[in-house]
Amino acid sequence: MTDTLHCDLCVIGAGSAGLSVAVGAVQLGARTVLFEKGAMGGDCLNYGCVPSKSLLAAAHAAQTIADAGRFGISCGAPEVDFPTVMSHVRDVIAQIAPHDSVERLEKLGVRVIRAPAAFTGRDEVSGGGIRVRARRFVIAAGSSAVIPSVPGIADVPVLTNENLFTLRERPAHLLVVGGGPIGVEMAQAFRRLGSAVTLFQRGRLLPRDEPEFVEALSERLAVEGITVHEHADITEVARSGSGITVRTGKSTEAVGSHLLVAAGRQPRLAGLALERAGVAHTAHGITVDTRLRTTNKRVFALGDVIGRPQFTHTAGYQAGILIRNALFRLPAKVDYRALPRVTYSDPELAHVGLTEQEARERFGGAVRVVRAGLADNDRARAERQVTGGIKVVIDGRGTVLGAGILGPHAGELIGLWGLAITRRLKLGALTDVIFPYPTLGEISKAAVSAFYAPKLFSPWPKRLARMLLSLP
Repeated sequence: MTDTLHCDLCVIGAGSAGLSVAVGAVQLGARTVLFEKGAMGGDCLNYGCVPSKSLLAAAHAAQTIADAGRFGISCGAPEVDFPTVMSHVRDVIAQIAPHDSVERLEKLGVRVIRAPAAFTGRDEVSGGGIRVRARRFVIAAGSSAVIPSVPGIADVPVLTNENLFTLRERPAHLLVVGGGPIGVEMAQAFRRLGSAVTLFQRGRLLPRDEPEFVEALSERLAVEGITVHEHADITEVARSGSGITVRTGKSTEAVGSHLLVAAGRQPRLAGLALERAGVAHTAHGITVDTRLRTTNKRVFALGDVIGRPQFTHTAGYQAGILIRNALFRLPAKVDYRALPRVTYSDPELAHVGLTEQEARERFGGAVRVVRAGLADNDRARAERQVTGGIKVVIDGRGTVLGAGILGPHAGELIGLWGLAITRRLKLGALTDVIFPYPTLGEISKAAVSAFYAPKLFSPWPKRLARMLLSLP
């Protein structure tokens, strides 16, 4: 027998995107049903943001001990108890899990069905022996790691974000395929926890970020002992005794104990039967418009399942847009002009808006760039973390188009520039902001000052000042 439920909103997927929509909708009075076949909380809680940042925190603690000598403090080399580190990771997940649990959702009023869902028509899905008919549907099925088509890779054990955090023994030598944010973060984390690390990137490391900042970060990775092979096309992966060998077209070869693949993600579309609902999609994800509507106007989609940008904070932002459209029928549209992204390496690399190259491609010679370095920031000097700085891209009228920051807590500092882009502010709007001293945040004020200093201290203002000083 199949039961039939009628509701206002049916959500498929209990990751960050789906949970945000379901919780928001039910609190606004919508009768809401949520399908989830896997772990509540999805990738972010169980395999992504939470465990990776927990591991990075442990690695940072180890590096702090290793670097203590520069402050005149002798600690010796850190001793890493890897099983305890991984217990810390699991403990953090367990602390956050109740917030994403079935119990909390049901207490709020969401009907949770722990089963996969598939469309049976344009206005109906089915799963777990239950048929659901809803006014609106939301697909938030997430994504999974891409395993590249490389000869031999199917014959060796492969780590992805979905099983990396189940390790109980520290890898002796971790081979990382992929030089995006995840690959860089995990390479540095495992190196600091005592593993040898070799990273392979098909093109340039962190290709979406400002080259000058990436170069400085690459130098830091090299100093820490991470071997990075850029522009390396992997031609073969093979077993080598008890280890794994990775070979490239440049005749480069590395033998490691473990292989981590961080080469991108693909949307989870299998089993949804999207064709029955008339929902168009490609290999890159479900097709949506700027209101997050699919080709079936009853059905919306958000999060990783629609392709880039694949960030948890994007999912939260999209959830707000979707609720305004699906529940209130307001013509809200997504706007990614001020969408930030952060690589949580050490130093962190954050960006919002357009890079210099993107801005020049769009606006040509009208683009200007202002910079300021952490070497001139007193807080950075006090903490002996002077690698990096800020780069702000503006148009001919001084309107902020984008900003990049390399340095400690760059992810915390980039928010000011996201606000500037969102509100279409000019640099002049930031001249009166007072930053506490000494803080890393003063790097933003230094960039603004660098832009206005040539004008302020040119001959004409000096002549005016002398003239006014001569008056009685």
